[in-house]
Amino acid sequence: MKSSYYSNAELIEIGFHKMGCNVLISRKASIYFPENISIGDNVRIDDYCILSASKSIILGNHIHIGCYSALFGGSGITLHDFSNVSSRVTILTESDDSSGESMVGPTIPKKFKPNYQAGAVVLERHSGIAINSTIMPGVILSEGSIVGAHSLVTKNCEPWTIYFGVPAKKLHSRKKTIIELEKDFINEWER
Repeated sequence: MKSSYYSNAELIEIGFHKMGCNVLISRKASIYFPENISIGDNVRIDDYCILSASKSIILGNHIHIGCYSALFGGSGITLHDFSNVSSRVTILTESDDSSGESMVGPTIPKKFKPNYQAGAVVLERHSGIAINSTIMPGVILSEGSIVGAHSLVTKNCEPWTIYFGVPAKKLHSRKKTIIELEKDFINEWER
């Protein structure tokens, strides 16, 4: 019986732009444009995730993408080391305008979408997104920022701050203890 994860040989065959060591990707994940996806070391992508990289998706080291999450990288997505995406998260780098001033849908050329939004999404080190949250185009989650469950993020998040709500608002600051823990982890990992 095959494992629930692709083997290393199968991952190579998929044709990623770059693939690190100790990468676990569920056989139930959907990967589009793998040639535009770079994956670092110690990355796990769970069941029913969608990674669509018509431009690019770059995953650093020690990254987890929880089940049922969708990363639509039409304008680029970068997840830096130790950033995490919980289950049922959607990251959008492009979005239609539903006000009626633009046509909508993937079959409509962009020239008929004057208010189309597009912009790369970046998760800096130690940032994370909790379950059922949505990140809109052009958003940067600065180092250590966290988005609480069921949130809609439309603006950049400040470093070491926790956000929550629809739209997401700043709740309070976050401790930086994990920076020291990271140093200890790296020292132990390299042994």
